[in-house]
Amino acid sequence: MRLLGGWADDPVYAAAYDWSVEHPRAGRVAWRLGMGSDLRLLYAAAGEIGAQPRGARVLDVPCGGGVAVRALSPGQGVDYVAADLSPAMLARTARRAERCGVADQVTTVRADVGELPFGAAAYDLVVTFAGLHCFPDPARAVAELVRVLRPGGVLTGSAFLNDTGLRYEPSRRVGRRTGLLGPGCTGDQLTAWLATLGVRDLTLTTSGALAYFRGVRAA
Repeated sequence: MRLLGGWADDPVYAAAYDWSVEHPRAGRVAWRLGMGSDLRLLYAAAGEIGAQPRGARVLDVPCGGGVAVRALSPGQGVDYVAADLSPAMLARTARRAERCGVADQVTTVRADVGELPFGAAAYDLVVTFAGLHCFPDPARAVAELVRVLRPGGVLTGSAFLNDTGLRYEPSRRVGRRTGLLGPGCTGDQLTAWLATLGVRDLTLTTSGALAYFRGVRAA
């Protein structure tokens, strides 16, 4: 495990992120101080996973260490696919699913978000938390996320956007130099991409360094 480096290197930052989400009291303080962001927004966005009915199909990409898996309930009966390019992240997600008692609902798949190995309109819900800013081609990633979403399905996620304030510009620059971050995008770019791809009812909420987005693919 490295302090800094690409996600395939399993950087310490990834474990710290997971720990902060799993410890809400300390995590809320850390997020407020470090990112100026309200951790409760992540819990609220992930709550959409727990609201899925039996038989629903959910794609979580990149799943990272499996923080979104905690939103699943034992016996919920959904088909949850956790995809990531990093074997280390997939292994961490699998362990998280075991600890949460939802391993029977979770399948891990190694996949590149730029070319997802899933059919069109395959999922009822697609979640992508803290991933868009890491992808080398965010526009292509967004297109793939929408492609695999069924008409009427929901896409939701969070991202460290390029226009969330000059205060965070040093972090963006360090992240790119160390391989943690890709080129990223602005909020206007993200909403334009989604609108062009037929995603409607778009919302974009900024909280410090992070922005949360949600939309519905048009029928």
